[in-house]
Amino acid sequence: MQIDSRIVKRLGAGAGILALVVAGALAGRAQQTPDPVYNVASDAIVSASALRGAIDPLFDDKSMGQTRALLVMRDGKVIAERYAPGFGPDTKLLSWSMAKTVTSVLVGLMVSDGRLALDAPVPVDAWRQPGDPRGQITLRQLLTMSSGLDHVEDGDPLPHGDTVRMLFTDGAQDMAAYAESKPLAQAPGAAFAYSTGSSMILSDLMTRMLTNSPHPDVRRRAMQMFIDGRLKAPGNLPSLTPEYDANGTMIGGSILHMTARDYGRFGDLLRRRGRSPSGHQILPEKWIDLMTTPSARNAAYGLHVWLNRDSSESALMPGQAPASLFGCVGHNGQYVLISPSQRLTVVRIGMSPDKDQRRAVRGALAKLIGLFPG
Repeated sequence: MQIDSRIVKRLGAGAGILALVVAGALAGRAQQTPDPVYNVASDAIVSASALRGAIDPLFDDKSMGQTRALLVMRDGKVIAERYAPGFGPDTKLLSWSMAKTVTSVLVGLMVSDGRLALDAPVPVDAWRQPGDPRGQITLRQLLTMSSGLDHVEDGDPLPHGDTVRMLFTDGAQDMAAYAESKPLAQAPGAAFAYSTGSSMILSDLMTRMLTNSPHPDVRRRAMQMFIDGRLKAPGNLPSLTPEYDANGTMIGGSILHMTARDYGRFGDLLRRRGRSPSGHQILPEKWIDLMTTPSARNAAYGLHVWLNRDSSESALMPGQAPASLFGCVGHNGQYVLISPSQRLTVVRIGMSPDKDQRRAVRGALAKLIGLFPG
């Protein structure tokens, strides 16, 4: 199921929260498959029985929630994939915050083009008044979640969180404007504070680099042409489907769709250091280095990507998998994990709303990854 922001923007607070829950529960069910798909290569470096033994608990152990898709790639080749009933290789699956890493790749392309500078203040009209300290926020600070903007990612109860308000209620008409209007809670660069608002500011910034038009359709087309020409086609990601808000801004912090295989191909693009299987350098290797370098305020976070490092705020599995592992992480247990030392990319899409469920999922994924030599 795709979330059309033209519909979501008209929802009230209660309906918006319902949309958030229903989207997580039903995303991807539009394309039904008659029988569950489960394929394991017989010639992989790990035995088929060992692979099945590591994969099956992710689907069968209810303490992990619901796994909808699991994909294992080694050296760019799919060696195992399993889907839950109702899901399959052609099902587009909701990214949630895994979209942030796609946004980082797109930002990297614009930096390599010279359109943006990593350590320059971000040009936002709302921050240009004389003396406004937000005018010093840099691109790097937005990418490393250290902008200092006052954004509450997860409120309790949900309607009080800025992310839900931005995506589904009073901020949905213009999500970037909602994020840009927030005051500073801390000095830029002083602390790590995870924020989907930062990703929306980046999405708006990229769109403004492509067109001066304020018209939503023009903005949407400009961004889509850039995505199609610079990432979707050269990266062989045919199912990549971004969503846009009512102002024509890509919802680059939360809502795009791909099949499990295309999530795997995207992860493998990062594992190949920006190079396609054909050898074309889509994204500069230097940008991959920057993405995967621990940021100053959180060693477990790079440029809109999670790193497998010890930190009080870590989303992966430090100590259970190689320290070089990094990945995309989405709401309720979405993972694209890349282990360069093992030539491995692993995708898990599912619904694990409880913290203990996600902890169990990460443990099971670590066991699966641990089957492969370094």
